[in-house]
Amino acid sequence: MAHEHVSNTKRIWYVFALLSAVTIVEVAFGIFKPAILHDTLFLQMNLLNWLFIILTVYKAYLIVWAFMHLEGEKSNLRWSIVAPLVFLIIYLVFILLVEGNYIFDVFKSSQIKWNF
Repeated sequence: MAHEHVSNTKRIWYVFALLSAVTIVEVAFGIFKPAILHDTLFLQMNLLNWLFIILTVYKAYLIVWAFMHLEGEKSNLRWSIVAPLVFLIIYLVFILLVEGNYIFDVFKSSQIKWNF
């Protein structure tokens, strides 16, 4: 029984186009910084930063999904790979926000001046 080779060229170009579109949106938001997103706070961080985090996580997920061929695997294997990463990313964002906010408050309200 021979295995027929299936070309994934169309799929690769689709993923490339999707990743490019998301990257272009990120760059556009970074350049123009809409006031509605930049001035609105949510959990001590502006919505523009939340948008960057969400789009970056989406791109990472899409890369893993398409190029590590997780889309064809069983659900249990996919979740065993994706669930720890989602937990660790949420944990990392939480730690960065808490520590960054603390450092900002220390420099803002103490005798130490910004030196960088």
